[in-house]
Amino acid sequence: MSETVNTLEQADAPSKETRALALKSLEALLGIARKNVKQRVLKDGRIASALMEQEQRATHGLAWLATYVEALKQLNAYGERLATEGTFGEVESLILRIGFAEYTAQVFGGLPMSQGEILRLSDLGISRQEANSHHTDAVEAVIADGSQPALRTRLAELMQHAEGKSTIGATGLDETYEQIREEMRKFAEAKVTPFAHEWHLKNEYIPLEIISEMAEMGVFGLTIPEEFGGMGLGKESMCVVSEELSRAYIGVGSLGTRSEIAAELILGGGTEDQKAKWLPRIASGETLPTAVFTEPNTGSDLASLKTRAVKEGDTWKVYGNKTWITHPVRADIMTLLTRTKPEEPGYKGLSMFIAEKPRGSDEEPFPAEGMSGGEIEVLGYRGMKEYEIAFDGFEVKDENLLGQVEGQGFKQLMQTFESARIQTAARAIGVAQCALDLGLRYAQERIQFGKSLINFPRVSDKLAIIACETMIARQLTYFSAWEKDSGRRCDLEAGMAKLLGARVAWAAADNALQIHGGNGFAQEYPISRVLCDARILSIFEGAAEIQAQVIARRLLDETEL
Repeated sequence: MSETVNTLEQADAPSKETRALALKSLEALLGIARKNVKQRVLKDGRIASALMEQEQRATHGLAWLATYVEALKQLNAYGERLATEGTFGEVESLILRIGFAEYTAQVFGGLPMSQGEILRLSDLGISRQEANSHHTDAVEAVIADGSQPALRTRLAELMQHAEGKSTIGATGLDETYEQIREEMRKFAEAKVTPFAHEWHLKNEYIPLEIISEMAEMGVFGLTIPEEFGGMGLGKESMCVVSEELSRAYIGVGSLGTRSEIAAELILGGGTEDQKAKWLPRIASGETLPTAVFTEPNTGSDLASLKTRAVKEGDTWKVYGNKTWITHPVRADIMTLLTRTKPEEPGYKGLSMFIAEKPRGSDEEPFPAEGMSGGEIEVLGYRGMKEYEIAFDGFEVKDENLLGQVEGQGFKQLMQTFESARIQTAARAIGVAQCALDLGLRYAQERIQFGKSLINFPRVSDKLAIIACETMIARQLTYFSAWEKDSGRRCDLEAGMAKLLGARVAWAAADNALQIHGGNGFAQEYPISRVLCDARILSIFEGAAEIQAQVIARRLLDETEL
């Protein structure tokens, strides 16, 4: 915990009232953008999907602008909470000032939706005059303050003395969650970090011994109710665990994802018998699930799924192909989305199954009758292995139709989206933190021109910005988890957390590799793995473009003209 700040520099920083006024200007800009974009996509008084697609630059830009505004609100709230608690130290102050300035400046100067795709306010129909009128004295004050090079230099200096601390800056979580973090961190540093890069280079499975230890610690039953053998904790705990395990190796941090999805599906849509049978097994780690949704020619377009299940007596026979299935060989059950009502178009004909299967091996991946497949070789995100799977009469018991109801598969799956995106955002934070750890260590140890790399401003600037962006993404993710735990709808916030977290992780890995120079391009250095791992985050669990589309649609649906 940092000591409370009482320095001249902090005294000169913009007041909380100034930041509040700056946020008010940004929210006003967002309001104008929402109305402008909605006008573009209306046809006969209703939002037209064709126009949403045609105006993707504006609609997706709107999603990014809204994400930035929400992220700044949560960063500001983070600072105010810590100040109230008396834990707002110099590191936290610098993160707030630098982060607030950088994101506010990007709103007015150009917001990166991705590398090479920069959003301008004019793309949202906001004129230069309108933009200038919202570039108020408060906005200028926060940008001018947080953009001072001396602040980034000072933050980098303090980061060098953060050894032994879990994060750069207090996270704002209570002691219970920090204890969970420390437990996971100790486990990861002892059992995962020393071996992760070798597993990656050899494309080896994460050892079953690691999975067993994770099960003993309750990783697979974190959010499953106690009555079903779980720990009954909230999504905040899931965030902390996913973050710390992914910090060591994203494969380990992702082992719990499939358990989380399966448990959410069964809790939300399963019968009482299905809950009683499967949830305790998932919670204990006895049963490892995998998610089997995507098909070769559908990608994110789940409404076009063609894999079908045909009922014969008390058995369903499955026919079709699936792809990008993670950890299927060692899984015991598949949450399998198929079409059981071919006469029903789109989502209406889809049903979800809890399909049992025997565990396989590299030599015989799928020993079940009517099931075969081949490995997809990937750049990163290893340790569980990806597969294409073909079903040709694979049998599923009728009792394993989720909820014992047909045609509800997509609706049941949608109920898991909030949790899945929050968990993916947490994994992204872990990857970003790992990149920061590696970049900081290398910058301190590498000597060039007679001094450590970290003493060069463009190196220290990179590290300072990684630290700030990681905390911004973290606070947005934690807020989404708080909303979920409070029983409030949070699909918008969860989508924003995933959208931003993925970009932050990629930028962190890219910049940390740049700090390594040529060594970062060598496979022997772990940062090469982290770069590959980071790349998947803006693709799976809803590609960045799909995520932006969903966020935009929700914003526009709620916009009054």
